[in-house]
Amino acid sequence: MKKLSLAFCCCFVSFLSFSQTTKSTLAIIPEPVKTITKPGQFILPKNITIQASLSKEMTPVTDYLRKKLSGATGAFVTVKSKFATPATIKLLLNTKADTVLDKEGYLLWVGAKGIVIRANEPAGLFYGVQTLMQLFPKEIESAEVHHIKWTAPCVDITDYPRFAWRGLMFDVSRHFFTKEEVKQYIDQMVRYKFNLLHMHLTDDEGWRIEIKSLPRLTTVGAYNVKKVGEFGNFSAPTPDEPRTYGGFYTQDDIRELVQYGKDHFLNILPEVDVPGHSLAAVVAYPELSATPGADKYQVRSGEHMMDFGAGGIKALVDNTLNPASEKTYEFLDKVMTEVAQLFPFGYIHLGGDECAKSFWEQSAEVKALMQKENLKTMEEVQSYFEKRLEKIVESKGKKFMGWDEIIEGGLGPKAAVMSWRGIQGGITASKLGHEVVMSPTTFAYLDYMQSDRVMEPHVYATLRLNKSYEFEPVPDSADSKLILGGQANLWTEQVFNFRQVEYMTWPRGFAIAESVWSPKAKKDWNTFYPKVEKHFARFNEAEVKYAPSVYDPDFKPKMTADNKLTVEFTNEIPDLDIYYSFDNSYPDRFYPKYTSAIEVPKDATQLRVITYRGKEPVGRMITMPVAELKRRLGKGGQQ
Repeated sequence: MKKLSLAFCCCFVSFLSFSQTTKSTLAIIPEPVKTITKPGQFILPKNITIQASLSKEMTPVTDYLRKKLSGATGAFVTVKSKFATPATIKLLLNTKADTVLDKEGYLLWVGAKGIVIRANEPAGLFYGVQTLMQLFPKEIESAEVHHIKWTAPCVDITDYPRFAWRGLMFDVSRHFFTKEEVKQYIDQMVRYKFNLLHMHLTDDEGWRIEIKSLPRLTTVGAYNVKKVGEFGNFSAPTPDEPRTYGGFYTQDDIRELVQYGKDHFLNILPEVDVPGHSLAAVVAYPELSATPGADKYQVRSGEHMMDFGAGGIKALVDNTLNPASEKTYEFLDKVMTEVAQLFPFGYIHLGGDECAKSFWEQSAEVKALMQKENLKTMEEVQSYFEKRLEKIVESKGKKFMGWDEIIEGGLGPKAAVMSWRGIQGGITASKLGHEVVMSPTTFAYLDYMQSDRVMEPHVYATLRLNKSYEFEPVPDSADSKLILGGQANLWTEQVFNFRQVEYMTWPRGFAIAESVWSPKAKKDWNTFYPKVEKHFARFNEAEVKYAPSVYDPDFKPKMTADNKLTVEFTNEIPDLDIYYSFDNSYPDRFYPKYTSAIEVPKDATQLRVITYRGKEPVGRMITMPVAELKRRLGKGGQQ
């Protein structure tokens, strides 16, 4: 195959001998394994012919490419069989597998006279198409026709993923997002070669998947009271407030989403979060609770319900399933039967995180279970629950997966672990011989603030783009053979609409995409952030929202020895200038320019800053109250 590929390249482009392997100056995310730039450019004609097999397995690739090309260019695009010549773009499946490319890799050749993408399987061709789209002008992402010169640089690209598991988790339980919005999310994901959507389908705020044998899960459990403000601090709903906010996916909706994912070479991992985070299920079926009075509970609407302290998690209402009741396992068997039939992916995620055991400690049933099964701790009680659930999942032909808390009381024999509380859980699980997906808060939590808290919905931590870019799914001490890959997680407590979903995902999603696709050695922040800026322009064309937080400086207040308040700024991007004011006006580049720590005037009430690149403003106008700077002094400058 390698000899044939070389011969083809020599015929295809006469000046290939002048090619050289270079550090890519192209804005391709994620960074390919190998890029060879060549002189010249390809010009897309007005009539485009795609040569490809007309088989059913190729239809998703050709349909996608035809739609992308015709939508933005206005060109007439036809797809012909592999025997058609000449062709503008050739999509070729290898007759003999190239072992380097495996299932998702591709070879992309762009020459002055045409384009060829080769792969072992249609998935590889699809990812080659994604790279090709990034070689065309940014207007290719527009839904409108642009009459411009459509060119792509001449390149040879060899590319394949580092990991098979490249995911994003989308929490559709805290706030319900429609089927069409989930499809939009898939559209955005696959452009950056993500291949797995983890859907968090159940939680205290809503049960989002129809289970026909348990109809109250959605007739009752899918709805709460609509609240707007800061989630977690909402007032408790009153009896007269309508419980009409929410929704769920019918089983036909799920089938449609699964097929949509398949047509975009993406799997969907369902998550049913148990035994904690189960209030919606308990409200629907109170007999699942170990606590008397559960029939008075309501689906959570965002009011304060959980206390997270040094002594552990304390719940104000019992949002757990009863681990000592056979009714719980009968319930879960029914749920797993229907979930397993709807999702062809080989794993089912069963949560296991943040299980508040304060009510279990008071339950006579749970105490009797502990005595019967010789369980010494509440962690062992949860382990008993998880191991029974693992058997149920396996009986449906699926693999059991849970968050890293499932390690604490002892893992089931084949359980896979998703490590979120840092990387240690994944290291531990891999050393015990269990499969692991890395999704640590340290790098991969997309619900975290991505700029200063004066600019963001308040959550308990900040995660900047440059920190996300440090994500490395294989820690040195882990068993690398058992690390399936990695993903980022978007919890949606503070995300009320789909535009905010986009804002929170991008550009940090770019960083995660490159961490799970590109070779570790190819990752370079100084190469990455200029690419991000070019993709901002592409998102503008696509009308996809993103966070410009990379342009926002960090504020670091300090008190000098002579008791004067000062503030320092740091930027993620090095080539920016910061201008500021203390006089309540809006600074531009004619205002004072930041060069070193500045003293806050005695009577100033607010500091305003904005970042520029040369003569152009690139950052947002940020207003920082002086009172907030003083507050942070007591926290060591922390936000």
